[in-house]
Amino acid sequence: MSKEQKYIVIGGSAGSFQTITRILEALPNNYPHTLFLALHRLKYVRRGFVEALSLKSSLHVSEPADKDPILPGTIYLAPANYHMLIEPGNFFALSTEESINHSRPSIDLTFRTAAFAFKEQLIGIILSGANRDGADGLYAVKKQGGTAIVQKPDECQVRTMPAAALETSKTNIVLSDLEIIEFLKNI
Repeated sequence: MSKEQKYIVIGGSAGSFQTITRILEALPNNYPHTLFLALHRLKYVRRGFVEALSLKSSLHVSEPADKDPILPGTIYLAPANYHMLIEPGNFFALSTEESINHSRPSIDLTFRTAAFAFKEQLIGIILSGANRDGADGLYAVKKQGGTAIVQKPDECQVRTMPAAALETSKTNIVLSDLEIIEFLKNI
């Protein structure tokens, strides 16, 4: 993989928080790439999640506002009860349109828009979760020339999401959480 700017989009739901915190703890404070976290979370709990992730990361963790620019070396968390879309030109769009796969934020929507914006510069990762959200999005990442990764279903607390992503995307990159961390550290 080349040393150009990369964008990493991670989707997770039930059982993914521990892996997310391990990833954030492992990334160095000079990490040059941008991370987008599309995580299923409680709709009406607006505070505490960014703060919890910030305690684990030496990088800046932020919930973007509509039309905020995308900056390198930053971790962006989809705000509670909003879809987080990536717009060409490196900007965010937030939406309160209907839930997709019973979820808002929708992992599929974040992945699809990121795939369209970043093509081969994008790395998509699906972690533990209890529904099919993210499967179609990871397929879009692969179709646009990006790298599609799925956490090993057998190590997930809830294997439904990674199993659906494997079935839909047909990716052959299936990694443990420790292998995902090493992959991201060595981009």
